[in-house]
Amino acid sequence: MTSYKSDLLRLLDERGYIHQMTDADGLDALAAKQVVPGYIGFDATAPSLHVGSLVQIMMLRRLQQTGHKPVVLMGGGTTRIGDPTGRDESRKMLSDETIAANIASIFSIFQRFLTFGNGPTDAVMVNNHDWLGKLGYIELLQEVGTHFTINRMMTFDSVKLRLDREQPMTFLEFNYMILQGYDFRHLSKAMGVRLQMGGSDQWGNIVNGMELGRRMDGADLYGLTTPLLTTAAGAKMGKTAAGAVWLNPEQLSHFDYWQYWRNCDDRDVGKFLKLFTDLPMDEIARLEALDGAEINAAKKILADAATAMCRGEDAARSASETAAQTFEKGQIGGDLPQVAAPADGIDILTALRELGFAASNKEGRRKLDEGAVKVDGVVIRDPHHRILPAAEPVPLSLGSKKHGLVTG
Repeated sequence: MTSYKSDLLRLLDERGYIHQMTDADGLDALAAKQVVPGYIGFDATAPSLHVGSLVQIMMLRRLQQTGHKPVVLMGGGTTRIGDPTGRDESRKMLSDETIAANIASIFSIFQRFLTFGNGPTDAVMVNNHDWLGKLGYIELLQEVGTHFTINRMMTFDSVKLRLDREQPMTFLEFNYMILQGYDFRHLSKAMGVRLQMGGSDQWGNIVNGMELGRRMDGADLYGLTTPLLTTAAGAKMGKTAAGAVWLNPEQLSHFDYWQYWRNCDDRDVGKFLKLFTDLPMDEIARLEALDGAEINAAKKILADAATAMCRGEDAARSASETAAQTFEKGQIGGDLPQVAAPADGIDILTALRELGFAASNKEGRRKLDEGAVKVDGVVIRDPHHRILPAAEPVPLSLGSKKHGLVTG
């Protein structure tokens, strides 16, 4: 572990957030002597972010915890284009109203993790449409376009990989890196932002913005990226067989969010406790040293802490109690996900989909064939089976860890 002078880099280092930095010594010295405003950009393509964005959210939290200023950049402008990084096709266009509604919804997530206000270390949220939307095309070409070469842009992974796979890339998307680079330059000039952070796949875009700020304004800027985060089983963070693990309760129940953390791989417990909770490092060291059945206690602590941070203490307590009733006492927990059955009942495949237990009918049929689906304790294999409404909620289970209720 590297010896840093600043609280910021010491904390990020010991908890496993650092992958690459453009100038570690320079950033360390700056963070040790003054408040550093730093930003991360987020898409506004949905009303919620998912667990795949949580490392970045926690990075902003760590920035604030060590006395610096988090700037949440919402891509109200760049969402109209779509980041081509890691994608084989263009995103669909969203209306201005949808983007505005998504940003308002996403703000509620950040309020759980950050303290917003007007103070020197208070978080702020900004929308890049406020400045990108005012840029004239000729102005952009003259002032910014001259600092980018096609030769260099063609070497960026976001472009190169798409073309290597012979997937079309629109001129609109090709401009994304120019606009993202301009964001860093604008925030530096308008708000004194000195640091951009992001996932490892954003390294090229971050360096682009730093170079643009240096060429246009002589600004001394810094970049820091996090490692590509996958589970021990190799899966991408935030994705499950049933879909994305959303941070907003409107998209995913408190219980399902809690269960995501409770069901993590034994090998991930220590890493997740460092990244996604505020537990002290000595307590994390004790918990990750547990093995056998004892590791389940550490997983519950992880689930409680991660859920409390994102959803609130009451949500974590309710989800934990529901899990205890369902799995330990054999009762029906009140916080289980629910689906309502109409008067003539609901077919089993629809129920599995709407509870989030299967992403498609095809997957649902496979689970039925495997004998993994139970209705009120009875294994169901018939894909045409209907669950009729009853006086009491009917338990529907997938395997031993997923439970839901069909209500009348």
